Amino acid sequence: MHAGPAGPARHEAARISLANEAYIRLEEMIVTLELQPGSVFSEAELSRKIRIGRTPLREALQRLQAQRLVTTLPRRGVVVSDINIVDYLAVLETRRVLDRLVATKAARRATPEQRTTLERTAEAMASAASRGDMAEYMRLDTAFDRLLEAASRSAFALQASVPLHAHCRRFWYLYRHNGDLPRAAELHGVMMHAVAAGDEDGAGTASDALVNYLEEFARTALDLS
Repeated sequence: MHAGPAGPARHEAARISLANEAYIRLEEMIVTLELQPGSVFSEAELSRKIRIGRTPLREALQRLQAQRLVTTLPRRGVVVSDINIVDYLAVLETRRVLDRLVATKAARRATPEQRTTLERTAEAMASAASRGDMAEYMRLDTAFDRLLEAASRSAFALQASVPLHAHCRRFWYLYRHNGDLPRAAELHGVMMHAVAAGDEDGAGTASDALVNYLEEFARTALDLS
């Protein structure tokens, strides 16, 4: 007699899973510029691109709109947000505070398994950078962010920081030819090793150094003084 709700519950879980999958796919397409800044798509076009139905797609788009990666316009469609340098520098300003908090909390709270994975991720990122494998580097950068976020167990900081990282990855991808991939990997590695070692001060300092580099990269890429 208690088996009845299982069907609706399974249906709801499947819907949430599809919405999350749609979000992950669309975010990756936006970050890697497969969906170009300023481009406009109908919901039907996006649904065909990711092969996921309209209802979970709409839920994913709501998340992306809240993160300012897209805008949904009535009777026009979905517009991929432009990359604005003023907004991007403001993103980095906010990231500096949040990233330091996440890094120090992760250094304190990470599990042994998470610490081991961070060490391995640092090695893999350095290897991808040395090979010039941008696709693998970006995949590892996303994995690093998610691992650090999970290790920090700081829900409110994560809610604010996750979209900022997506904006930064998209900016990096657009101007990647101006970047120093080995240096970026090294700075990420220093932070991962500090977190893995439980060094809160070192993790905070490494986080600041990484944001300093991202600011330097942005100004160099756009020839700003």
